[in-house]
Amino acid sequence: MRILVVGAGAIGGYFGGRLIEAGRDVTFLVRPRRAAQLADTGLVIRSPTGDATLRAPQTVLAEKLENPFDLILLSVKAYDLDDAVASFAPAVGPKSAILPLLNGMRHLDVLDAEFARDRVLGGRCLIAATVDDDHAIVHLGKDHELSFGERDGTLSDRTRAISAAMTGAAFDALASSQILLEMWEKWVFLAALAGSTCLMRAAIGDIVASPRGTDIVLGLLAECRAVAEANGYPPRDAFMERSRGMLTAPGSTFTASMLRDIERQAPIEADHIPGDLIGRGKPAGSPPSDMSLLRVAYANLKAYEARRNRILSGTHAASRAENPRR
Repeated sequence: MRILVVGAGAIGGYFGGRLIEAGRDVTFLVRPRRAAQLADTGLVIRSPTGDATLRAPQTVLAEKLENPFDLILLSVKAYDLDDAVASFAPAVGPKSAILPLLNGMRHLDVLDAEFARDRVLGGRCLIAATVDDDHAIVHLGKDHELSFGERDGTLSDRTRAISAAMTGAAFDALASSQILLEMWEKWVFLAALAGSTCLMRAAIGDIVASPRGTDIVLGLLAECRAVAEANGYPPRDAFMERSRGMLTAPGSTFTASMLRDIERQAPIEADHIPGDLIGRGKPAGSPPSDMSLLRVAYANLKAYEARRNRILSGTHAASRAENPRR
């Protein structure tokens, strides 16, 4: 199976690297700068489950992409999706399967419209990872799970083939008959985590130690759960119990990656995680749901984006003033 991993950041680099480590045929679709880094230092993974250094992994630039791949593992941020779609389109053939690992659900609509629904699987990953200053991928915990499946719940020949290709790699790979429910559950948890830690600019342990902090976190979780239920994907009891425990653990240093992005003044997925969840909060025929906390959290994130854009615009304007064209 020929596998194209779109992006070699924290998620794509980790799972793609583990597949290379297991001897699979993997190529990374990357930009020139990342291609040069990988050619120079290799793909470096630092993980509690085992480090790896993969010398000179196969890479390809978008303009050099020609032949179809069997599996396209899509691991970009949601705000980069449109550019990514244009870049990997030449790799999509009649029998290609696209496995997206993005958060939320909006990306499925985009991919279905561009490539047709029957080419697009459901996918979910559970991992905390980042890229450090030396361009190494740092796995921040022990969880490293990738689940995938047909969105109609069937176990198809291609999901069996993907499962076989991932078996033996140093991560947990699961073919799922409930992939959309799993994606909704992750979305519920992530929106509650991001909403609370970004709104309060604090870790979970700090929030629950503050007055009414636990009420805010659990209120956000309940609002997110109600949206999923209204859309026909009520989260399971075991998931909700586990989520409540993780989101109210005293002393926890747990934060959303979105908060880490805010702290380094980076782009965020405000429209794709809380924003799109709000947009799906009142499906036709369902009673209206209270999303007051979720709306406040979303407004907070949009204010951050507005301020960031204003600062960047001012920086660019100052740069142009200092360096006018001659």
